[in-house]
Amino acid sequence: MRQFKNPTWINDIKFEYESFDQIPAHVFDQINRDLDKVQSKQPLVSIVMSAWNEEVNLLRTIASMSRMKTKYPFEIIVINNNSQDRTQDTMDRLHVKRLFQPKQGCGFARQMGMEHAAGKYILLADADCYYPSCWIDEMIDVLTQPDVVCVYGRYSFISEKGFPRWKLSLLELMKDAFAEIRHIKRPYYNSFGLSMGFIKEYGMKIGFVPSKWRGDDGMLCLGLMKYGKIKQVRSNKARIWTAPRTLQRSGSFSQVLKERILIEAKRFKGNFNNKMPKDLSMQDE
Repeated sequence: MRQFKNPTWINDIKFEYESFDQIPAHVFDQINRDLDKVQSKQPLVSIVMSAWNEEVNLLRTIASMSRMKTKYPFEIIVINNNSQDRTQDTMDRLHVKRLFQPKQGCGFARQMGMEHAAGKYILLADADCYYPSCWIDEMIDVLTQPDVVCVYGRYSFISEKGFPRWKLSLLELMKDAFAEIRHIKRPYYNSFGLSMGFIKEYGMKIGFVPSKWRGDDGMLCLGLMKYGKIKQVRSNKARIWTAPRTLQRSGSFSQVLKERILIEAKRFKGNFNNKMPKDLSMQDE
């Protein structure tokens, strides 16, 4: 069912702080108590998250993950990707596995996280998103199906001024429709690191593209195709939620819609051929 309002479970973790200095100690304490209850020392699943200048957003993301309800033991790994703000201070106050990658780029950070992961399965997440409590189960239930090596989920945008939920819902409906078409032959164009999972054994054989540019997630998916199936997790309740920052760069909602339609129109025919891309640095979220 398409949501025309922001989900209510986000409300009490949508912290309105603007900097690390504003975060009260009791907020960290509560999140850590929850993290201690849900994380395992013998994880089957490792959540790998690259963070660059996300000192407050990271708090919101980890707060959502601390409320996971899952049958799979898991750990959270956060990689500070050479942040220039106080992301490291936020990380140091949270009960998660912490790494530092001085080389700029998600590919470098995610590769480090994968190498340090204890789990058999890797879930990629972003440090500026909200994750529903069912996310792990919905993703891993599909990833553990026969011959599946990689999965990706869907995402929605939180409404903000100029971007009401009813308009965003229409955009997401269009986005999901095009994703279904791309999935037939080009699922790697749908595979974003904000909600993606794979088997570590095969991920280590492929590795992340060592680049500062985008597309490392899609290129990993492309490489994994030779080992098994890529599946889409279509469950709407497993959608992750994020602010419309990428949309706001394009201007108004009408400008965003026009831009997205033009992009999809240009590459529509390509969705039906088997030509493999050299890189996915222009991959769109």
